[in-house]
This record gives sequence, structure tokens and C-alpha cells, in this order.
Amino acid sequence: MTEEKPKFDYHEETHSEKLTRKSKESPFMIIGLSALAAAVGYGVYKYKHRGAMSTSVFLMQFRVISQGAAVGALTVGMAYSLYNNHFNKSKHNEH
Repeated sequence: MTEEKPKFDYHEETHSEKLTRKSKESPFMIIGLSALAAAVGYGVYKYKHRGAMSTSVFLMQFRVISQGAAVGALTVGMAYSLYNNHFNKSKHNEH
């Protein structure tokens, strides 16, 4: 009467494996990171054409825009997840 113990595969995840796993668990995280990268690219472009605005004021405005893009994407992801888990039960019950 020996019970078999479950076997676990412990290994260090590489960064790409972890990113792949997280993107499958939460696809809106990738959208948020993409929005953040787009905001950074836009900020770098606009920095050269900022006119007489001081660098510190520009960076403060840029920080707010970047955070807004990431938080907005995560909020949309949470709303989508909430909808699928609580309001869209008829499709979950069919499977």
C-alpha cells in the first residue's frame, strides 16, 4: 500500500518562457506593455519638438500619459475578465 507521490518538474523559467506564460494567462498585460512602449516612442519623438517647454514639465506630462495608457489597458482587461467570468455564464455552462 504505497502511495505514489506526484512528480513536479522544477526548472528555472527563462524570461521568454515567463512572458509567454503570462501572456496566455493575461493577454491584456501584453496590450498594456505595448501601449506603454507606444507612449514611450511617441514621447521620444515629441521631446525633440517640445518648443519652449522645460524638460521637467515635459517628463511629468509624459509620465502621466504613459501611466494612463498602461492603467487603461489593464482596466479594459479587468472589465473583459469580469464580463467573461460573471455575466457571460451561458457560454461557460455550454462547454
